[in-house]
Amino acid sequence: MGDALWTDEPELPLLALCADCVPIAIVATSGAPALAVVHAGWRGLAGGVVAAARAALGTREAAAAVGPAIGPCCYAVGPEVSARFDPDLSRGGFLDLWQAAARALERAGVARVDCLELCTRCNPELLFSFRASAEGRHGAQGVIGALER
Repeated sequence: MGDALWTDEPELPLLALCADCVPIAIVATSGAPALAVVHAGWRGLAGGVVAAARAALGTREAAAAVGPAIGPCCYAVGPEVSARFDPDLSRGGFLDLWQAAARALERAGVARVDCLELCTRCNPELLFSFRASAEGRHGAQGVIGALER
């Protein structure tokens, strides 16, 4: 799976790009420094990418930041996708990826989760949205991080 990267090496930058999926940074807050960056779409969230990234950091305490993604206001999914998540995360055929990510982080043992609930589709002046893009237009945002020496 290529949706997450981790390091414990200082000054090694990591980057995970997203268009409507959820960018996540997870950092160890105790013990030796470690960092993971995650690209989490519905498949990755349902498939355990967050737990795998968290596990790569070992038993250290951790905190996470969840970045902008397509919001529950705009992310229409079918029942086959909704069925892979807690029932309260889908309302009227719309899935809340932010809360799905936050729950995955909490279940993986991340003590602190900060979530920037900014919808990529509703904010085209700030962010790129694949679903809102014009034909042939491409872009991305993501999460980048590095450990200090």
